[in-house]
Amino acid sequence: MTVAALIEDDGRFLLVQERISGKSVYNQPAGHLEDGETLVDAVIRETREETAWEFLPEAVTGIYQWRLPDMSKTFIRVAFSGKRLQHDPDGALDACIEKTLWLSPEEIRNQHDRLRSPMVLRSVEDYLAGFRYPLTLLSDLG
Repeated sequence: MTVAALIEDDGRFLLVQERISGKSVYNQPAGHLEDGETLVDAVIRETREETAWEFLPEAVTGIYQWRLPDMSKTFIRVAFSGKRLQHDPDGALDACIEKTLWLSPEEIRNQHDRLRSPMVLRSVEDYLAGFRYPLTLLSDLG
């Protein structure tokens, strides 16, 4: 189970360039749900750890299932849209993060072969199409 943050500012989306298995790829601020965490708490934490931005989730953009091409793993991702708040320019980023960047939808589409997964572009396209579901869609039954 993973979460991702869709943060748009003036037509550009916040992405991270990260090194995964020796390859440099683009992704939204994203990561795995930790034990005892809610999905909302996870996306706030992952965004802070990977970008040093505080994130306020406002809606669910989509829930996506993707299987690695070698069929070894299946990922379920909940993508959240929301606002960036404060930035800590001195904040430490996760070790795999090479840099953060703001890209337009066209620039993201042009990096198709360097996206971490197809969920990156699909969630941006869904956001641009206006997909927004209330956070109450998600229920934490503790």
